[in-house]
Amino acid sequence: MIAQSDAPSGSAGDGKEADNGADPAVPEESSPPISRDVIFELLKNQRRRYVLRYLADDPGPVRLRDLAERIAAWENDKPIGALDSDERKRVYVGLYQCHLTKMDDADVISFNQDRGLIALGEQAPLLYQYLDPVRGIDSSWSLGYLGLAVASGVLALLVEAGLVGVLSQGTFTGLVVLAFSLLALIHAATASVLDVGSPAAVLDALSSAIADTDRS
Repeated sequence: MIAQSDAPSGSAGDGKEADNGADPAVPEESSPPISRDVIFELLKNQRRRYVLRYLADDPGPVRLRDLAERIAAWENDKPIGALDSDERKRVYVGLYQCHLTKMDDADVISFNQDRGLIALGEQAPLLYQYLDPVRGIDSSWSLGYLGLAVASGVLALLVEAGLVGVLSQGTFTGLVVLAFSLLALIHAATASVLDVGSPAAVLDALSSAIADTDRS
């Protein structure tokens, strides 16, 4: 968590620390890793993904107002200067009342509500392995589409040359359309859940879901 303001010398806060025997020289223990369920729960909301995207470039502490303005600009697809007061306020209130608190509870960020400051937390790297905060898409998807296109082109040449006798032109066209459709559906489903999913993340999530089903 972002440190709160220091208590004045001789205050009750100092006495409490002395009573508890706290030693400032001893580092705090690292919190245990959060579960995959918590990770997916946090990532399924786009506004929380936007928080991580912003903090990837500036890990903080950053001001809540600046963070809210940038996210409002992303959500409304317009420059910050073109935002109206309602668009800014809607995001600010949502972040303050809900999203930042939930992320802070999971130690993904540190949120100082009194000062309105946010910084990356200890657990943030666990979420970034499923998230490309810069581009919002994993380059492996591009390679997947490119590979499928190359394979389709090669197969088309073989069909045209009559070297693949078992495939008619209509069957080949149908298979290509089906393959691209399936890849696009998987890509779209991943993007809607993680906003940045990669094929590896999809398979990981599917494996987890199947394992959970088998155990139930």
